[in-house]
Amino acid sequence: MSELFEPDGPYDQRLARNADGSLAAFNQAGALSAADVHVAQRLGVLAGESDPAVLLAVALVSRAVRGGSVCVDLAETKAALSEIAPELPWPDADAEVWLARIADSPLTASGVLHLDFGLVYFDRYWRQEVQLCDDLAARARRTDALAGPERIAEAAARLFPGDSYAEQRAAALAAVGSRTTVLTGGPGTGKTTTVAGLLALLGSLDERAPRIALAAPTGKASARLLEAVRHEIADERFTEAERQTLAELSSSTLHRLLGSRPDNSTRFRHHRGNRLPHDVVVVDETSMVSLTMMARLLEALRPDARLVLVGDHHQLASIDAGAVLADLVAGLPDGPGAPAVVGSLHTNHRSERDIIELGEAIRAGDADAAVERLRTPSAELSYLDQTGVLTDDLRSAILGVALTVRAAAQAGDAVGALAALDEHRLLCAHRDGPLGVEHWNRQVEQWIAEATRGEGDDPLVEPWYVGRPVLVRVNDYALGLHNGDVGVVVREADGTVRVAFQSTGGIVAFPPSRLSAIETMHAMTIHKSQGSQAKQVTVLLPEEESRLLTRELFYTAVTRARFQVNVVGAESVVRSSLARRASRASGLRQRLEANGDRPR
Repeated sequence: MSELFEPDGPYDQRLARNADGSLAAFNQAGALSAADVHVAQRLGVLAGESDPAVLLAVALVSRAVRGGSVCVDLAETKAALSEIAPELPWPDADAEVWLARIADSPLTASGVLHLDFGLVYFDRYWRQEVQLCDDLAARARRTDALAGPERIAEAAARLFPGDSYAEQRAAALAAVGSRTTVLTGGPGTGKTTTVAGLLALLGSLDERAPRIALAAPTGKASARLLEAVRHEIADERFTEAERQTLAELSSSTLHRLLGSRPDNSTRFRHHRGNRLPHDVVVVDETSMVSLTMMARLLEALRPDARLVLVGDHHQLASIDAGAVLADLVAGLPDGPGAPAVVGSLHTNHRSERDIIELGEAIRAGDADAAVERLRTPSAELSYLDQTGVLTDDLRSAILGVALTVRAAAQAGDAVGALAALDEHRLLCAHRDGPLGVEHWNRQVEQWIAEATRGEGDDPLVEPWYVGRPVLVRVNDYALGLHNGDVGVVVREADGTVRVAFQSTGGIVAFPPSRLSAIETMHAMTIHKSQGSQAKQVTVLLPEEESRLLTRELFYTAVTRARFQVNVVGAESVVRSSLARRASRASGLRQRLEANGDRPR
């Protein structure tokens, strides 16, 4: 996070009017927000710390956490900010002396700050990172004998037959012998195939069927996981007994699994003193899981329970602090005694070769290959070398889906309306601005109004118009709705309207008056699209100067598509996206590599 903001004037709310010294200079240059300054000032008063260098470090930690990091590397931050704002008044001392002053600070002595691996942490995230490593290490120390290895090998050969299943078979067998498994791979590499086969294998370990929990960060991802597992077990490779056992599975969000508490958004009913009852917990879309949520999950698991973390570590990380999946993949050592086993799937079994090749070029940062792939005519890929302008064909596709959703919703067909939403997805990087979600939501509503004039339910007049797709932005524990859940406004048989959502147990519907923190979803942000897919995806790349424009953003957007991708953005934007990486400061990787040692 090295970008600066430009103050709108002396009364910009991001400016701290009572700041002075280096805090004021950094704030006025747009490197620190008012919140960062206030955090540093207040903590300094409470701890009796007045050293400007230490207070600046506190403000930079606050800034880093806002950007998704769990700590700050002062040397890297200084280098990055100095490139774009060379006039900033940094402390005269080098990084080692600066860290020594922080180490001698009352803030460090009182536990407000922590220093590890040359990184500066707030207490909360330092404790969570240490706890996560300790819990992984404790799970790895369990040496329970593996029951029935011959039976497992025989079942593995049946569930993963031949060379085409070699990667999945190896990953599943490794997971059977480990209490913690990280299963990573891109779209179409067989992660769900591995999970379903693994669950069947685990059923052969004991006469008693294991208690299994399937979970994901969002309701949509949770429903997709359950649907994919049920589809997989219909294959003839599974016995009737395995089908019956796995068909009874349900899936939930991580919040629901851990037991959400309305009084505390980061604490749950299940914890170290009230463990989850499950023998196996599978978490999909783990790239979206924050450090805090992962720490809460680990402390809620029984020590003998198996944990399987599934995801694509090349995707965008959690909106909250941390990049746990990427850190686990990079930091977990190989060999006996490792805190977890990492299984990587590489072979893509999909038929959409052009999308696969584009995704691989983006992931590798190969701009020439990505541009060549985009510019080669294909039924799977289309490319508009311009910014924010859609052709008539794309407009027709977007409007066509919106009208199909509307028609099903008018007929009271909630299942059909929700299914139609997955035909096409319009993805943007930002919420605001001419390339943002809000602008394009209004644009699509304008198109609908023009196409349906005189038919009632005008989207420009009626906020809860029939066919309006909606996205839940905040967990609603009373209704059982979670951030990321998708719904659509449907007309009931009695003429009233309700908002229908797809849950793991079927369709649930609520009056609009009961919903809060809802937004229209003709377009959605790329970040919010994680955990879902659509048959066709249109990606509106942001301006080249956007701080969100990264390789991970582009890769995540492209891999939301099952059959077709439309990319809209200048070639210079495409190349810039591949040249930028989403970087998050964390000590988890180093801590895992050091086997939990905590150097000061």
